[in-house]
Amino acid sequence: MRPGAVTVGAVHGAALLLGLTAFGSTLWYGVVEPGNALAFGTLVVLGELARWGAAPDMGVPPAAEDLRGSEPAPLAAAGALAYALLGASAGTATTHGVLQTVAVVVAAGLAGIVPHLARGRGPTPDHLARRVLTVAFAALCFQPLYNSGALIEHLGHGPPYALFLLLLLALTALCDAVLAALLLRARTGFPYGPLLRDELRALLGIGSAVCATGTVMALGVAAAGLWALPVLAVPLLLTQFSFRRYAAVRTVNRQTIASLARATEIAGCTPPGHARRVALLSTAVGRELGLSGAELTVLEHAALMHDIGQLSLVDPVEGGATATLPADEQRRIALLGGEVVRRTGVPTAVAVIVERQADPYREQPLPARIVRAVNAYDDLAGVEGPGAALDALERLRLGTARDYHPDVVECLARVLARGGAPGVTSAVTG
Repeated sequence: MRPGAVTVGAVHGAALLLGLTAFGSTLWYGVVEPGNALAFGTLVVLGELARWGAAPDMGVPPAAEDLRGSEPAPLAAAGALAYALLGASAGTATTHGVLQTVAVVVAAGLAGIVPHLARGRGPTPDHLARRVLTVAFAALCFQPLYNSGALIEHLGHGPPYALFLLLLLALTALCDAVLAALLLRARTGFPYGPLLRDELRALLGIGSAVCATGTVMALGVAAAGLWALPVLAVPLLLTQFSFRRYAAVRTVNRQTIASLARATEIAGCTPPGHARRVALLSTAVGRELGLSGAELTVLEHAALMHDIGQLSLVDPVEGGATATLPADEQRRIALLGGEVVRRTGVPTAVAVIVERQADPYREQPLPARIVRAVNAYDDLAGVEGPGAALDALERLRLGTARDYHPDVVECLARVLARGGAPGVTSAVTG
């Protein structure tokens, strides 16, 4: 069994065991303060119902930033964390404890995702496991301290108490980021550092809103009772809808870029699926080399559009394999492609990569080095015959004196040895 599968299985097993223990304890001892449990459970259900699901597959490679474990149900996450940090309701101390917190959050979460599962757009097991473990972590750090009286004795009910809640939620979010990066590392084999960096950057967006709302909800209910929940949920719900609109616009942009990339295939200039394969492999190699966030998005878009200059040629290149052309011809096609890309309205950085993909590697930025090597590999490996993939990789290694950067070629070899990128099969093993 692969080490990654062991890691994923351990995380899922821990979350399942904790959930079953929480259900068993709650059923045995009964629900404490059912009004609070019902109110927060309803909030989690509504948050899950309002989650945004995955976009339908339009033949577009997943954007680099979509690999992050971003929170698709921020209202549900904020409600769950607020219940974990709930010490009082309308001035009356609560005693629901850690296990009931987990049981209520899990039951409400499962109830809220049923409609999404029916449409085949439910959350992944990784996301469910993270929700269980992070809520349990927050409750375990808070509930025993509050119920023992030590927290109020040392901090009181003023600003230090609110600051403690905020810091505890920040620590919980940090633990969730570490866990998300660990699971993604286990599933993809990508380096852990860039994955964790992506997760931490995501905390500055919707993650910070979730933490802030969770804190305010816990404090609001403690002072004003359960009536504070619907009032405090509205801002985050509006933020969620704004993020959904932004995600929709970003999806349309990616689909537009993918459509432009397919123009070379429709015109017969490149083999079917070439642009998508190059984009997927380039993104995987970029992660292996430590790129993350916006850098990977630019790399993906440039890889999708790297051959668009062939549309300007009077005589198409045989098989679309630009890697076999003379260096001057490769450079001319790259410059034509950069000119076309500049007219599409995409960021200038994408056009620069397309233009410089045929330069000597010592003069190229890292993304252009990646696109050049991966494009050459796909061109050469597309030749039919046994061992074509291994022969293509060997030709890239022989070209590291001038054409292909050695580090990029070796990273490509490691990605291919692991089976390639998702959606790309590889004949290279070892």
